[in-house]
This record gives sequence, structure tokens and C-alpha cells, in this order.
Amino acid sequence: MSSIEKYFNGEKAESYVFIVIGLVALLIAFYCVFTLKTSFWRGVAIPFILVAMLEFIIGYTIVKRSPKDIYRVESFIKVQPSKITLDEIPRMEKVMKNFVIFRYVEICLILLGIILMYSSLNDTLWRGIGLGLFMQASIVLSLDFFAERRGHIYLEYMKEFVEKI
Repeated sequence: MSSIEKYFNGEKAESYVFIVIGLVALLIAFYCVFTLKTSFWRGVAIPFILVAMLEFIIGYTIVKRSPKDIYRVESFIKVQPSKITLDEIPRMEKVMKNFVIFRYVEICLILLGIILMYSSLNDTLWRGIGLGLFMQASIVLSLDFFAERRGHIYLEYMKEFVEKI
């Protein structure tokens, strides 16, 4: 397996994890709303539903896109190696910058979740929202850590490839 296939297949595999986590979060949210029925658990359900929808949409989009990405980049290497410098490296540099932004947003959401969790002594809706936000943002931050690490390796591979041609 080439480094290109390894990167995009890793991206695809992690996207399946995103999809599964999103589906599990939706099931938990529905359980909280329809079975537990307290304002606290309804609060937990709100970020679970919102983030789960994002996890599912992003995961599905990447799963569908990955085979096309493998073909596109391998075509660049075989037919137009200059496109690696012109298209793929700048695209990946933008992706890597976005990971930094995502990281700060996720950390802010985790902190907001903690603030909301401890802003009330009672099990209120806001405390539930805080717990749900903390949990979902922590999961996404963890998954993005691995995606960013994989992206760094792939970007270095692309830069090394360009140096060789």
C-alpha cells in the first residue's frame, strides 16, 4: 500500500469511527430524552444531537470522498507531478491550519462545558448541556489529534516526493 493510500484509508477508517460515535451519541440522546426525561438529561441530549449530526455528516463525506482523493493524488504523481506542488501540498497546508483552529474551538467548547457543569449545584438543563458538550468536544478533540498527526506524516511525504522530482 502506498503512502497515499495509507493516508486516505486512515482518514476513511477514522471517518467510520466518527459515524459510529455519531450514531451512538444519537441513540444515547434519544434515550436521555425519551426514557430519563429530566431537564438534566435533556440538556445532555442537546449537544449529543448537534455534534452527532456533524460527526455523521463529516464522517460520511470523507468516506465517500476518500477513493476519489486516492485516485486524484495518484494521478498527479503518475501524470502531472507538478500538481503535487501546485494543488496537493497547499490543500494539505490549509487542512493542517484548519486543525489548529478546530483544536482551539474544541478546547473552548470543553472549557465552556466545564463552566456550565459547575455553574449550578442542581441537575439543571444547563448543567446537562455542559456535560454533553464536554463529552462530545473531548471525543472530537481526541479524534482530531490522530487525524492531524496522520496529516503531518502525509504532508511530509508529499514534500519529500516533490524534492525527489
